Amino acid sequence: MIPQDIIKSLIKTEKSTVYEPEGKYLFLVHNAANKLEIKHAVEEIYKVKVKNVNTFISMGKLKRVRYQLGRTPDLKKAIVTLKEGQKIETA
Repeated sequence: MIPQDIIKSLIKTEKSTVYEPEGKYLFLVHNAANKLEIKHAVEEIYKVKVKNVNTFISMGKLKRVRYQLGRTPDLKKAIVTLKEGQKIETA
C-alpha cells in the first residue's frame, strides 16, 4: 500500500489537540495497517521522525433507521508520538 492509502486523515478535534504540545497526533488509518507501516507512512507524508505509534480500534455502533437495524463501521486510529523538536503543521 502507498502511504496515502494507509493514512486516511489527521483527526482535529478538541480532545486530540490537547496532546499536540506533547508531540502526539491522532490519525485515522486503514484497518489492516500495522504500526510499522503507519510509522513509515507518517514519516514519508509529513517529513518528520516518529518515536512511537499506539493503535486502537473504535468499534462501530448499532443504529436504527425506522425498522431497519444497521451498524456504523469500525475505525482504526493511531496516536503517533514524534521525536523531540518535530512538529506537524496543521491548517
